[in-house]
Amino acid sequence: MESKFISLIYPDEESRTYHLDPSHLPRISAQVCEQLGLTALLPLKSSSVCEFFTSDPAVITYRQQTLEDLRRLPALADVLSRTVPILCDITELRRLDRDRGVSTGDSYLYSIAEIELYVNCIDTLSAGLTPLAADLRSPAFQALLAVIRELTESDYYRDLNDRLKELSRHVREVRSVTIGVNLDASFRPTDAGVISLNADSFKSGKLLDKILRLSFKNDAMTCIAPLTPMSGGRESDNRRDALISAFKGAIEDVFRSSVRSWRSIVGAYVLENTEFLLRLLPEIEFISAAAKLENRLAEAGNPLCLPTLRPTVEKAFSATGLYNPDVALRIDEQVVKNDFAFDENARIYVLTGPNRGGKSVITCAVGLTQAMAQLGLCVPAEACALSPADGIFTHFPEGAEDTIDKGRLGEECARLREIFEEVTGDSMILLDESLSSTGAYEASYIAAEILTGFAVVGCRGVFSTHLHDLAAAVPEINRRAAAEGGVPIDTLVAGIEEGKRSFLIVRAKPDGKSYARDIADKYGLSLENIRKRLEGRS
Repeated sequence: MESKFISLIYPDEESRTYHLDPSHLPRISAQVCEQLGLTALLPLKSSSVCEFFTSDPAVITYRQQTLEDLRRLPALADVLSRTVPILCDITELRRLDRDRGVSTGDSYLYSIAEIELYVNCIDTLSAGLTPLAADLRSPAFQALLAVIRELTESDYYRDLNDRLKELSRHVREVRSVTIGVNLDASFRPTDAGVISLNADSFKSGKLLDKILRLSFKNDAMTCIAPLTPMSGGRESDNRRDALISAFKGAIEDVFRSSVRSWRSIVGAYVLENTEFLLRLLPEIEFISAAAKLENRLAEAGNPLCLPTLRPTVEKAFSATGLYNPDVALRIDEQVVKNDFAFDENARIYVLTGPNRGGKSVITCAVGLTQAMAQLGLCVPAEACALSPADGIFTHFPEGAEDTIDKGRLGEECARLREIFEEVTGDSMILLDESLSSTGAYEASYIAAEILTGFAVVGCRGVFSTHLHDLAAAVPEINRRAAAEGGVPIDTLVAGIEEGKRSFLIVRAKPDGKSYARDIADKYGLSLENIRKRLEGRS
């Protein structure tokens, strides 16, 4: 069959080749995926999720169509799940064949096993996809079905099946080997070789065995004397190993003569057609994990939507009913949803609020929404429009460990400097409690410098912080950034209602004292509550 392009996640050969070069992918690292929670949401075995990011709207749309078929047709996901183990077996078989070397007799048996697996894979796809033909809408699955049909309907494939059954039967029916040994005048072996491969095991020539099977005839399959090396015992181990090695060498020659011609005839055909299937393995794993995630979220009653893609130059991000999918799958109650947008009045936000008030949750939700959109998935929102980003950069808490050379603050600053070496105006930056390793004065000063720098770069971003002084300094930061053509910064607040965290994010000026007062009241630590307690004790 003429080699044809087929991919479940790329619309053409050119786009797949382009994305195979890591330098062409959006800069969204494995560490960023881990920090956002995306690695846990999309667990992959044979690849990394960061290999699948794209900024190409055509690729995103193509994947959306592929995943739409998976959402509509549960049987399609079942077909893929049955195909994956077969492809994994082919991959492992090739590895074993390669590791053992082409000179072993096993390699000829591996070629038969690989062809069997190939036929099994094609038959599985054919049986699963054909009944769904009228319902397949995506270009990816329509193209896959067309290739499978062309293969299965070809004369070559039917002949391959017939010959495979014949050869497999011949190999699998071998139960014993007849050995011939030439002797000299002194009964010493001069030559030895395989006379025949037999479908029956030989029978013992012992009298008791003859009585038990009520047969006393001596035929070609009755052993009249066992070979000593096979009779057991430690002293015969080396001789037994030598004999087994000799048998394998002889049997290899037998199989080589029958399988070599087979391998030369079908090898190139099977290798070519197996390769296109093996290239699909990581793609199948990826879209299967994506479909599973979307199903889990939908079954839990969480909204999902296809994002409207805006041009990159717009730097758009607008979401209604946005939520964090990682959190949504961890809690029993309904997750809190928020509206969130970058606009002409704010490309960067300083987000403040009480501890455990939802600041980190919404910061990750923004990053996850951008990342999921650039994987071609539905996003966790009721409605969403966004522009592809050329990278997502995070600066999240790394734990309490210090570094010998720089210390905790120095390490944080070094990581921030690395972000500035890569970030562009089309990037997204997400900072969560950055610079928490130092005092409020130093942290606020450094953070103000960083924010001004990001504003001058022109990227989109969220800076979640406990530094209320930083939020209060936003007007001054905007003044400095505007003088250098920077984008505007605004403030968001994680709300509290009647002393309780609402987890709602509102666009407002922060009031750190009100948060502290609400929390103090909640736990009975306001001066008024303390005075009442003291009076009650007297």
